[in-house]
Amino acid sequence: MRIAGFASGMDIDTMVKDLMNVERIPLQKLESKKQTLEWTQEAYRGVNTLLLDFENTLFNMRLGSTFRSREVSSSNDEFVSATASSAANLTSFQISKVSQLAEAAYRVNASGISVDDSNKIDKNKALFQESSKLAQAPGDEMVWNQGAIKKESFVLDSDTNQVEFNKAVSGGYENKLHVQVNGKTFNIAETGDNLAANEVFIDVDGNLNFKEGVLKKGARVTVDYVADKFEVTRNLGSGTKSLQLSAGSIAIEDFSLKLTVGEEEKNYQIVPASGEGTVYQLSDGLGTIDVATGRINFTEELAEDTEVSLEYKQNFTSFKMGAHTSDGKVERNFFISGDKSLNAMVAEVNSANLGISMMYDEFSDKISINRTETGNFNDDGDENEIIIDGAFLNHSLGFSNSTEVDGKNAKFTINGLETERPSNSFQIDGVTFQLKQTFTTANEEAVDGEPPLQEVPPVRLSVSNNTDDVFEKIKDFVETYNTLIDSLNSKVNETYYRDYGPLTDEQREQLSDKQQEDWEEKAKSGMLRRDSILQDALSGMRRDFYSPVNNEASGVFNQLATIGITTTKDYMAGGKLEINETKLREAIEEDPAAVENLFRGDGNSYGEKGIVRRLEDTISGVKDRIYERAGRTSWNATQYTIGRNMNDLDKQIERFESRLKQIEDRYWRQFTAMEKAMAQANQQASYLMQQFGGGMQ
Repeated sequence: MRIAGFASGMDIDTMVKDLMNVERIPLQKLESKKQTLEWTQEAYRGVNTLLLDFENTLFNMRLGSTFRSREVSSSNDEFVSATASSAANLTSFQISKVSQLAEAAYRVNASGISVDDSNKIDKNKALFQESSKLAQAPGDEMVWNQGAIKKESFVLDSDTNQVEFNKAVSGGYENKLHVQVNGKTFNIAETGDNLAANEVFIDVDGNLNFKEGVLKKGARVTVDYVADKFEVTRNLGSGTKSLQLSAGSIAIEDFSLKLTVGEEEKNYQIVPASGEGTVYQLSDGLGTIDVATGRINFTEELAEDTEVSLEYKQNFTSFKMGAHTSDGKVERNFFISGDKSLNAMVAEVNSANLGISMMYDEFSDKISINRTETGNFNDDGDENEIIIDGAFLNHSLGFSNSTEVDGKNAKFTINGLETERPSNSFQIDGVTFQLKQTFTTANEEAVDGEPPLQEVPPVRLSVSNNTDDVFEKIKDFVETYNTLIDSLNSKVNETYYRDYGPLTDEQREQLSDKQQEDWEEKAKSGMLRRDSILQDALSGMRRDFYSPVNNEASGVFNQLATIGITTTKDYMAGGKLEINETKLREAIEEDPAAVENLFRGDGNSYGEKGIVRRLEDTISGVKDRIYERAGRTSWNATQYTIGRNMNDLDKQIERFESRLKQIEDRYWRQFTAMEKAMAQANQQASYLMQQFGGGMQ
């Protein structure tokens, strides 16, 4: 129990606090040391951030493309242009003839797909309801089928060549599945022999067989297929007045609904002649069904625990599309339900990555199918480059009478060599050419049915160094280096304010926020003043820049000063570089290989290495020394010097705080004893006074 001045009248709390403030002075020094270490660590890690940023610049300077920036000049950009990568040699080309530009294959249906302009198909409405407006339709029996379009997905738990697919597939569609592996479409093969990497064979048991090595553990196999019908059983709660089927475009004649309430069962069908638009009555007044959307509305709420059993089919059409592409033959089976619109069908085809693009034009009422690549990839020529198969495409949309315009390769003569490419843009020896117009350099007879070629001089294309681009990259590098030097020099020469240490809590209470900020700014200043690591880094980088580069690839420029980069005359700048722009440009134009070697040359010894390689080694060494002293954010404190020092201080602080508690307890025991003694003395004095006062009476 603590007694605070009850008998003595003294402010014991204040006295103990003042005494403890004196005792805490050594603790405050320890805490100040720890704070200083934290600031030093923060300063070192800030330097490491600067070095990491500079390393990114060094990485870019180590790339060959930095010094091999090429440009191509064309004598006639209107006919042929070109660009060059860093891999291109300093050379020239001559194109004397372009007899044919590359074109993509395409097909357009023979005539408009609608009955007439006044009865034109609505591209946004369900195809089954709009099919009566199709002029080409030979009859629903050829186009619209009834069944259930379904999708299954499997994730493989091991490497395999076969996937068991034991789903009930509707008759006639066993070999018309759409199979994908990890989103890539596989062609259906006729036999299981010598399967290609993009083929799947469906055996008599319905299993999917792939080429060995195609299916790996974790692969996702997805299959779209047609089943005979949908079968659904549900228990519905009381109050149910509607039911949404999972499919639309319901086939009227194949619909069956059974309700089971307790032991009672009753079957219902669609009443065929009851339709108003797409809404039909269900038998016995049960309700209505919208066959387009698959929405059922009951006349009355269903009883509790009613079991609903449904069997139904949907109207759908199917067709195959694909193309011969640069990746080979690609084709896919499509299943289009009757509730999809023409727009939705076109979008599905275009998103299938088959190398084709479909478009419906409302003005002409026609559909075009265009291969997305130019060129001719159907070498065998036994079929069209664009693959179309199915009654809906051939008859309903009128492609049976359409004629394909084949794709063409670009044909040209380069450096006297007649050749061709599937695209008007192609690459030769690191140069990408773009053919724009056909032409010839000599009078030639026109090919039958073709207009004569324009007669122009040969197009000459010359590859040269892009001096401006290389110059700008070297200039940016020097500016980045100067920024780093500025930052390091400012830290090495930063003023150290000896009289400004970390603030204690009591000192903070006496200062405003602005005063605390100003104080702390000075207290943090000079943490790395004359730091040996940074001084060594500065001297090391200066040596890296100015030491000659002597290796097998060295040319006339083996030292920085020879290309116009020298130290600024301002000695206060601390080794910053300045550029003689005229001299640097001349060096790049005169011997670009020597300039490149000066920066990014390699070798075993220091003298053989280019400036960038040397700087990378120096920066790496500086970072390692900083890590040893200030650590990484992922390291624990025992792995670096400052961390170990802070751990030691934490232990000292903990011991000292424990000692301070003991001292404070001792002071309170002493003052408490004094108070008790004084209280006892006061009691005795009061007793004596009472005794003396009583005797005088």
